Amino acid sequence: MKSFKTQMEAARAGHPTDEMKRVASDEGMEIPVLMDRMAHGEIVIPKNRVHNIRPIGIGNGLRTKVNANIGSSTDRLDTGVEFKKARVAVECGADAVMDLSTGGDVAAIRKTVMEAAPVCFGTVPIYQAAVEVILKRGDLNRMDPDGLFRVIEEQAGQGVDFITVHCGVTLESVERMNRQGRLLDIVSRGGSFLVSWMLENGKENPLYEQFDRLLDIARAYDVTLSLGDGMRPGCLADATDRAQIQELILLGELTQRAWERDVQVLIEGPGHVPLNQIGTNIQLQKKICSNAPFYVLGPLVTDVAPGYDHITSAIGGALAGAAGADFLCYVTPGEHLRIPTPEDVREGVIAARIAAHAADLAKGVPGAWDWDRRISKARKDMDWDSQIRLAIDPERAQAYRDSVRVRQDHACSMCGDFCAIRIVEKALEKHP
Repeated sequence: MKSFKTQMEAARAGHPTDEMKRVASDEGMEIPVLMDRMAHGEIVIPKNRVHNIRPIGIGNGLRTKVNANIGSSTDRLDTGVEFKKARVAVECGADAVMDLSTGGDVAAIRKTVMEAAPVCFGTVPIYQAAVEVILKRGDLNRMDPDGLFRVIEEQAGQGVDFITVHCGVTLESVERMNRQGRLLDIVSRGGSFLVSWMLENGKENPLYEQFDRLLDIARAYDVTLSLGDGMRPGCLADATDRAQIQELILLGELTQRAWERDVQVLIEGPGHVPLNQIGTNIQLQKKICSNAPFYVLGPLVTDVAPGYDHITSAIGGALAGAAGADFLCYVTPGEHLRIPTPEDVREGVIAARIAAHAADLAKGVPGAWDWDRRISKARKDMDWDSQIRLAIDPERAQAYRDSVRVRQDHACSMCGDFCAIRIVEKALEKHP
């Protein structure tokens, strides 16, 4: 039997892999439909050939997935805390975890986090490359492109399933940003590393210039390329500007090149976007990038809510998902303020899952409406055990239920004797 390098190659050959069968079963999608959409790049299964995990599918017609970012910083280097955050993310239902560590031994932290989070796993390789060059040579701008590709291959060999690579940050897109003018310039950390290196050395982005080299590595391990949004808007004032769209156009072109090599692709999106522009952003991405799955950070719909950005991003994520986004990156209450704590991770994952489920209801994803109907039936029946079991966060639901004693088991302390459901039920029994 022929061996296929990537899931996309197998789908195009009409060969259903074990991963495809599992995803089709989990999602309630016929295998031929799944394979056809994978063959056209509309669905990806990000699973490294050497990573033993339960696979997930991301894309057209599937449940909207949620990613949780964790990782150390130069100010917070506690590997144990990162391990705990990874565990919390998985326990709260995150479909994927990304390690964004930039402090300490990032390779060792990544290994620890991967062990704690046996789910679809992502990284941003330029973070490790930047940390290493600063430690060895004292200056980010002395990075050798060969060193960056060595890190990418190292992470692929370790089993990373998808990598963010900011291939669309080019000298031209930076120049376009400067000509237009932005309030917050570039807020992408990986994008900022590349821009600094490019301007200091007067050279093009190696991830763009040597894209075929990147494809060789991705194809060898079946690593899904998450084409990063290094020019994403970091505030509402910069949303949907020329620099952002210029990058998106380049990502659309690179997507086609990746598909020619049977390499799976996600497209990353903004960022900070006002409500009235979210639908437009999704439509642009789907059109320009030929319906490749869209992975969005939020988007955050206002800039004025530090401490509550898990809410601003959930609002944007629900709208983006309903409009066609396929993969939501959570945002925690600590966004813009601090590295997230385990409790921040919990809040962020649950908020993003609520947004994803709301989007699935709007999109008619199989099973979404059934979940809501079952909890509504339990509510009508005053079946508190089932209501709590069906809650998106049963632990919190139980804690709230237990926090106030009620005089009647069937009631809650909000209505007490004046429960609307019970009043109408009795009235209908008397007057059928």
